[in-house]
Amino acid sequence: MTHLKPIMEKTHAWATAYARRKGYKLNPDDEMVQLVVEGLAKNRAELGKQYCPCRIVSGDVEQDRKIICPCVYHHDEIKENGSCHCSLFFSH
Repeated sequence: MTHLKPIMEKTHAWATAYARRKGYKLNPDDEMVQLVVEGLAKNRAELGKQYCPCRIVSGDVEQDRKIICPCVYHHDEIKENGSCHCSLFFSH
């Protein structure tokens, strides 16, 4: 976990900036944010891409491109449910 700390810090900063830029907010539950950020960092370290930790990487490059955070589904999910599937980004 300590080897992931620098990646997690960068990922958290990125998510915060992205949410602000897109008019979203991060999950108000800091523990949940940390879990998702850890999953994103782990995927980046192990798989080379920031795949959503709540989705399954198939190995098909074209399909998997859709689940790199922010995934292609997150805008619609936030509009319909108030948050993305991973519960990282929320509507205001």
